[in-house]
Amino acid sequence: MDGKLRVHGHYNGLKTTLLFALMWAVIMLIWWLTGGSRGTLGIFIVIGLATTFGSYWFSDKLAIASMRAREVSEQEAPMLYRIVRELSAKAGKPMPRIYIAPTMSPNAFATGRNERHAAVCCTQGILQILNEREIRGVLGHELMHVYNHDILTSAVASAMATVISYLGYSLMYFGSPRSNDRDGDGAGAFGLIGVLLSSILAPIAASLIQMAISRTREYDADEDGSRLTGDPEALASALNKISYGAQTNRMRKTAATQAVSSMMIANPFSAVGFSKLFSTHPPTEDRIARLMRMAQEMRASGIYGAGGDAQIRY
Repeated sequence: MDGKLRVHGHYNGLKTTLLFALMWAVIMLIWWLTGGSRGTLGIFIVIGLATTFGSYWFSDKLAIASMRAREVSEQEAPMLYRIVRELSAKAGKPMPRIYIAPTMSPNAFATGRNERHAAVCCTQGILQILNEREIRGVLGHELMHVYNHDILTSAVASAMATVISYLGYSLMYFGSPRSNDRDGDGAGAFGLIGVLLSSILAPIAASLIQMAISRTREYDADEDGSRLTGDPEALASALNKISYGAQTNRMRKTAATQAVSSMMIANPFSAVGFSKLFSTHPPTEDRIARLMRMAQEMRASGIYGAGGDAQIRY
């Protein structure tokens, strides 16, 4: 690759757009059920934006503080500086600040509202279990979250989910004016059931769509980060090690770590059974399979850009 990084040779951006459209459809449906009042919709949109703006604007400071991470100098972490400087220069973007979090659970995340207010954080655990090539793959993934403006995408999705939840609550507590337009006890009962279902299912639907958006952004960062590094197998190997390491060195589950978990390269908390529906990350085995297919395609095209010793072992 020469000059500016070219990305998005995939349909994840389209999927994200369609998911946002679906979320808007849910908002308009619930708004219609609540009577179609412009004032009502306006109030809840303002609430959603207000509750999200602070977390978006101060996303880097909040995430870093939640993980008790500290900024490190180039003398303390020369490898991280070397890799991040190389990749950010290759992408034609400013170099973010670099932090290390004092936890042995292997993980990493990037945050910041834009390229000039970005931070990359690795845990002590990930630095111990990954080799330099794998760390490069991880940092490529994390940098692309910033360059693809995924923090903004997540903030917008969160605001829309908040709007849907509040519209659902208004249905629960105040009912639907439209149900009063129907005549007869049967129609009234039907309206009541519709209100109850909408008020309960709307927040669940919003959460599922929000999580689906997050998963598409993870696939995006996997692919774009691998294009940046030229080495999809390195990220695949890193994900395999992180997945195993996160199980043996579990991160302490607190309100702070839960808030940051969606930003991390892998879910630090196990998702089993029904909870998988609400996972912010795709299954690790699916991500690895995609990356290995990408590596094969790059080899077939003669553009595979790295050697080394990263391997996937099961």
